[in-house]
Amino acid sequence: MYLVISVIIFTVAVVTGWRLVSRHHSIPCPVWLRWLVEMDNPFTRISRAAVIAEHLDLEPGMIVLDFGCGPGRVTVPVARLVGNAGRVVAVDIQEGMLARAKQKAQESGLSNIEFLQAGAGEGKLYHGHFDRALLVSVLGEIPDREAALAEIFDALKPDGILSVTEVIFDPHFQRRSTIMQLAIKTGFREHAFFGNRIAYTVNLQKPSDH
Repeated sequence: MYLVISVIIFTVAVVTGWRLVSRHHSIPCPVWLRWLVEMDNPFTRISRAAVIAEHLDLEPGMIVLDFGCGPGRVTVPVARLVGNAGRVVAVDIQEGMLARAKQKAQESGLSNIEFLQAGAGEGKLYHGHFDRALLVSVLGEIPDREAALAEIFDALKPDGILSVTEVIFDPHFQRRSTIMQLAIKTGFREHAFFGNRIAYTVNLQKPSDH
């Protein structure tokens, strides 16, 4: 019992401190804290990896971009769903996060994941290539969010969907109104919404005429 309470107190302290610092600096989750994002949050069902994947309406053979994949919490279940005929491109700016994601993929026997170390706006994404894209609690970590969304918009196929998940516990939490302002400016339109104002997934669709 004391151990559980200690872990909760430590987690709250880390998140609070991280949130205060991140108001003035863009700080991605450090590799040594990857255990915080590897676990599904017990308080928010909407952010669980299986639920995020469920809301993507995935089909075997699809190509999915997991941008800011971290240690691969969502990458692995998505790769299982698209199957051997499909593919997941897992992108992260930190080599340590990608190393952990690779390890999890190998342990799961998955060979349909491509790993790419890159940051937003570097122009390393394929154009008009992806059926789905994911931003799970990562958009607020990106210094130029407009450039990031524009790059993902360009990387999606017409009618492709970008799934953005945000949870209030994240130091870089983005409000739905903020997401939608950026999304509409980029050219996206809202396709579906799940959750509530403090824990949600919004699916944004690229119009078919783009």
